Amino acid sequence: MSNTTARVDAKISAILPSWDRIEGNWKQFTGKAKERWGKLTDDELTAINGRRDQLSGKIQEHYGIVKDQAERQISEWMDAVHKAEKSANSARH
Repeated sequence: MSNTTARVDAKISAILPSWDRIEGNWKQFTGKAKERWGKLTDDELTAINGRRDQLSGKIQEHYGIVKDQAERQISEWMDAVHKAEKSANSARH
């Protein structure tokens, strides 16, 4: 990996939320997931336990969409969560 690639990867990581962070703090993100995908039950969100593939599967099941669409929704949700957190952090400083 070149230095340029490493710098770009670091910038992307700083801008976009990582799934590892969401997975590690899943209980804190379940409310936001429930707001986005209201058909998911609390029990399902607990069972998903931060596993992206499980979330994708439940979204597909409940909303009758294909995997690519579910993954796109998850990515868009992650971006929205990140923007909201960034905005909240900016307001505090």
